[in-house]
Amino acid sequence: MKKTTSSLYDILGISSAAMCLIHCLIFPLLTILPLGISHNPIIDLAFASIGLFAILKITKKSSLLVSSILIVSMSLIWISILTDLFLEIHLDLIYFGGAGMIIGHLINYKNHKNRHK
Repeated sequence: MKKTTSSLYDILGISSAAMCLIHCLIFPLLTILPLGISHNPIIDLAFASIGLFAILKITKKSSLLVSSILIVSMSLIWISILTDLFLEIHLDLIYFGGAGMIIGHLINYKNHKNRHK
């Protein structure tokens, strides 16, 4: 049962981080088109909250390397989102944080697969 639960959180974290990264990379291109879309940091906050939930569950049982990657990446994401939300300054830290989240979850997922073979 633990294997399924840990894998579920890894898959949740990978998908949330991937969707967030795609959103952050594609959204600036959509603002060029006259669609009337404006940037809303609340969407970024929603992705970050899902990711935070996943890493809180994962870091309890993962290695120091995976925990460090996930915590640093999540910190970069939250710094970027909160700076955008309160100071209206867009930082590129969110891209590095999103990539780090994907990498951390993939490493953790691979470690779980190797342990349970």
